[in-house]
Amino acid sequence: MSARSEDDVVRPHEPTAESKKQRKKREEAFECNVCNKRLATSGGRREHLRTHSGEKPFECVECNKKFSQSSHLRTHQRTHTGEKPYECTECDYKCSDTGALAVHLRTHTGEKPFDCTVCDKKFSQSGDLQTHVRIHTGEKPFECTECSKKFADKYQLAIHSRSHTGEKPYGCNECGYRCTTSGSLKSHLRSHTGERPFGCTVCDKKFRASGNLRAHLRTHTGEKPYECSLCNRKFSESGALRGHLRTHTGEKPFQCGVCSKRFTTRVYLRIHGRIHTGEKPHACTMCDKKFARSGSMRMHIRRIHTRDKPFECFLCHRKFSDRGHLRTHCLTHTGEKAFQCTVCDKKFAYSDSLRAHLRSHTGERGKTFECALCDKKFTQSSNLRTHLRTHTGEQHYKHECSVCNKKFQTSSCLRIHIRTHTGEKPFECGLCEKRFSESGKLKTHLRTHSGEKPFECVECNKKFSQSSHLRTHQRTHTGERPYECTECDKKYSNTGALAVHLRTHTGDKPFECSVCSKRFRQQPHLDMHLHIHTGEKPLECSVCNKRFAHSWTLRAHVLRVHADSSGKQVKCTVCDGKFWTEGELRSHLRTHTGEKPFQCSVCQDTFSHSSALRAHLRRHHTGEKPFECPVCGKTFASRRLLQTHVRIHAGETTFEREARAMKCSRGARARSDVRPDELEGPYKCTECGRLFLDGRHLFVHLQEHLSCE
Repeated sequence: MSARSEDDVVRPHEPTAESKKQRKKREEAFECNVCNKRLATSGGRREHLRTHSGEKPFECVECNKKFSQSSHLRTHQRTHTGEKPYECTECDYKCSDTGALAVHLRTHTGEKPFDCTVCDKKFSQSGDLQTHVRIHTGEKPFECTECSKKFADKYQLAIHSRSHTGEKPYGCNECGYRCTTSGSLKSHLRSHTGERPFGCTVCDKKFRASGNLRAHLRTHTGEKPYECSLCNRKFSESGALRGHLRTHTGEKPFQCGVCSKRFTTRVYLRIHGRIHTGEKPHACTMCDKKFARSGSMRMHIRRIHTRDKPFECFLCHRKFSDRGHLRTHCLTHTGEKAFQCTVCDKKFAYSDSLRAHLRSHTGERGKTFECALCDKKFTQSSNLRTHLRTHTGEQHYKHECSVCNKKFQTSSCLRIHIRTHTGEKPFECGLCEKRFSESGKLKTHLRTHSGEKPFECVECNKKFSQSSHLRTHQRTHTGERPYECTECDKKYSNTGALAVHLRTHTGDKPFECSVCSKRFRQQPHLDMHLHIHTGEKPLECSVCNKRFAHSWTLRAHVLRVHADSSGKQVKCTVCDGKFWTEGELRSHLRTHTGEKPFQCSVCQDTFSHSSALRAHLRRHHTGEKPFECPVCGKTFASRRLLQTHVRIHAGETTFEREARAMKCSRGARARSDVRPDELEGPYKCTECGRLFLDGRHLFVHLQEHLSCE
């Protein structure tokens, strides 16, 4: 055999002109005549042409679903058989097709071969890149045929469509829970297994779903990428933004099938549904107490067991066990009022304050929670629950004071109570620097500066600074007196009046004068008494500028001295006697009717006036003598006996006293017509011998003598 020349050798990597021509012919032979795409094989071109024609010749015998390629049908059939022939060598992950395995392997290698040309973000799948690019372009090619809502990818549209059909194809074998996506099912299954595969690299906290981890990471970075276009409020999650937008639109698309109540989010509806079912799926691992919400369980653990307060105010460093409480607290620093009334544009710091305000426009009284046992109504469900315990007898006082062992229903009530021992008053008025132990008391106090009276009586339009004062006032219209004394069956319209009354039975006088140690049943009585020591007269007559220590002495002065400028007298229909007050007239009428409504509980004697009954009790039964002579220290059972005694020191004779008594008995002048400065007493004028009850009246009288000179 003759040796071949070097030119005769055909090298494999240097194709001949003939092979190039053949390849070009082959490529032209398998070119798509629709989009000019070139395919390597005739079979490839046939499969490609089906993307234009929509032809799907391969049908599944199980579910009749059709496919354009036989390989796609084979992969699909494995969803029915459960076959997963492709296994990951790293983590035992199995899947039904090679494409899914290739994508999965990138989770181990970290490979992300698909780059976004706009923001350089990388993806492990081309489909994810295509969906991402639509964020930049705004393209949403997939439209719902029911509500015309558009989506960036077909998968989101398929999931959304189930909200119309109600289809939930993925079911939990453990508890029967069903959901619309396989991802939701996988996340739910971890609630049974306890698996939390997604760990935070900052605080080591773990989560069941990657979405929860991403949302959690924003609590560290502070990132809030979702902004409301109406109020510019920002959120860390898109779902939170959607729910927030409904507070502006008023939309509540999720309705309870039992009571027809509507909600802004599906989560709120699901939580509400547990009120009807009684379901409490979240159990405390420390005390087995169950809760309807996981957040309530976590808060319970922090408050009762761990005492953990992870949420800290960055301004005053106060700590809270709940993020919501921290947000509410921060409003005290910022002064922000994010909740605006749509009727009058008034703004509020809290949503419940806005809801209460809206009732003033709607006319709703605001008591929507009614007790099924006694028909009493409440503005809050928590108040109703507390009230129900008065019927059931349930004791719910778990929080005990370590100082006095008093028990309370809530930890907040205990904290406020402890301040009575420590004297702590953390809430300060910015106008007068007065401090308070409770924020509510500070808010009420601020109204004394602003003059605000937001609570109005619908009957007489009188306004009040506190809702409790309004409730008490309304009982003057209804006549309701719900608080009854267990000793004498006397009834009162408020608890304060009942508490004061009970001291008449117990003899308790908790308010002591720091100067003379005298004790009183009420704080106002002590305040009035202190004026004796200080000489203070804070009340001034607007007509003559005369000053008084007590409001009742000022009223009596105005009625009796400035009659022409202040009002008219009331007239007795029997004897034409005139009186300045209705009370005086009622007392006077008893002299005509003989009525004696005040009865002694010891000897059954009756009296026309309560003061006469009190004097009788002191003189004949208790022996009490509370009225002391300032000259000799002698004590008396009644003020009248003391006044009679004081005249002895003034030098008034027995004859003079008898003459004055005769003068009074003749009834020459009605008691109501006598001015206070004309009543005779122990102060004697050196010029004319006239007697006065008060030294000030004597001084005014002496000026009259000086002017005559």
